[in-house]
Amino acid sequence: MEVQAVAKYIRMSSRKARLVVDMVRGMEAQAALNMLKFVPKGASEPVSKLIRSAMANAEENYGLSPDALVISEIAADEGPTLKRGRFGARGRFKPILKRSTHLKVVLSSKD
Repeated sequence: MEVQAVAKYIRMSSRKARLVVDMVRGMEAQAALNMLKFVPKGASEPVSKLIRSAMANAEENYGLSPDALVISEIAADEGPTLKRGRFGARGRFKPILKRSTHLKVVLSSKD
């Protein structure tokens, strides 16, 4: 049985989020949550919130035990970019790209 959860438009670069996502790929869901508590990255909070949401989906909709769940797929894909800017020296325009991320996690049962 596979259960998924998606978080869209997270205001963070997908490159930064992938650092955290790569750490938890293939782990048990509960062990990943325990590890993410101590990871000093900004992406650890939205990733742990997404894993908790997928675990709640599995428990509520399918009656699966949260202890028997493994992260089978997890991805941090690029979302839309907000294009902002500032004016620099001699009237030049300096672009500022505010990137966003779409997170997706798929949990499956061990057996």
